[in-house]
Amino acid sequence: MAPFRAEHMGSLLRPQELLDVREAIREKRLSEEQAGLPAVEEKAVGHVVKLQQDLGFKAVTSGEYNRTRFWGLMWDEFEGTIRLQDAEASMFRLYHPDVVSLIEQDRKVMPGDSVIAGSKLSYNPAKSVSNLHELRLVQKFVPESEWGNIKLTMITPAWFHMRYKQGRAYTKEAYANDAEYFDDVAKVYQAELDVLYKAGLRNVQFDDPGLAYFCSDKFRQGWEEDKDNIGTVDDLLDVYIKLYNDSISKLPADFHTGVHLCRGNFIGGRHFAEGAYDIIAQKLFTDLKVNTFYLEYDTERAGGFEPLKYLPKDRHVVIGAISTKLRDLEDKEEIKQRIYKAADFVAEGSGQTREEALKRIALSPQCGFSTHETGYPLSEEDEKKKLALVRQIADEIWGEA
Repeated sequence: MAPFRAEHMGSLLRPQELLDVREAIREKRLSEEQAGLPAVEEKAVGHVVKLQQDLGFKAVTSGEYNRTRFWGLMWDEFEGTIRLQDAEASMFRLYHPDVVSLIEQDRKVMPGDSVIAGSKLSYNPAKSVSNLHELRLVQKFVPESEWGNIKLTMITPAWFHMRYKQGRAYTKEAYANDAEYFDDVAKVYQAELDVLYKAGLRNVQFDDPGLAYFCSDKFRQGWEEDKDNIGTVDDLLDVYIKLYNDSISKLPADFHTGVHLCRGNFIGGRHFAEGAYDIIAQKLFTDLKVNTFYLEYDTERAGGFEPLKYLPKDRHVVIGAISTKLRDLEDKEEIKQRIYKAADFVAEGSGQTREEALKRIALSPQCGFSTHETGYPLSEEDEKKKLALVRQIADEIWGEA
């Protein structure tokens, strides 16, 4: 049962053949069928599932090969969403790290792939097909007895809210306020998760750069200076925690949920957010009702392990101590010592021994290897070495999957 001792964050480097087909679809205006995408995609997913299995990973993913960006098409498929193109910068919180990095300064617009609710959000199973397609593709290459181990990554329910100025995540015709909007977001997430559960999914990892932004002094300062905001930045964190809890409130007990506080591995290995977890740890670990927290701890920008003292006894933590941005392999013994240090803080907070605390800890790379399609410094060989190191360290510390 997830989390396993050796984990990774979902995305893996795409093969060139898959990238070429997607480029042909974009550049030559071909349909997916004309470009031969279904066969190429299936072959690529089969290859990457075997790569993970051969390296000893249980929570296999599609590598996110079905997506061009890590958040996929899920929000585009919800009824009521409108995709923005060249949206005015005035719609956005310009201190939000995603927006800061993506806004086209000279044109004062945000590029595409951002959506708002143009009308009431609702769930249409005939349209919401991308996650289900991804799951079924992975299932083709995994024995049915192991389908429960498959991990699907899913974007945070707050993804298309935090970036927008107060009240701009939806039109005035759609919702009168955030509370109404969040009620419907939770409902469409509940519906999506229910469909995936019925198809055999038992393991979801929410990817959430936004939660890490609450650790950032720059974001907090920007929020304080933005007079349009209602409430404090910590009120917003409370609202997002409630949104998560509502979204997962109807899941059966055998559905494992986790949240990855993603600090970014964007094109060229850039990152988005700095700031230690201390400022949000107690509230987040206590109030957010997921089973597992996937935390990035590859560099100093995440701070120390002290906040792990607040991890409740029924929660797990996956320590992202291996970098997906740097080609050099980490020192194995150094990483093992870091895991033991993390365990000591978990133990201190729970009144446990190190050995007891280690039962709630796992190891992973800090982020995905390919958050978007291209532009990453590692080769597939580098990626394999990194994953093999995760597996080796996990074997030496825990001796189990």
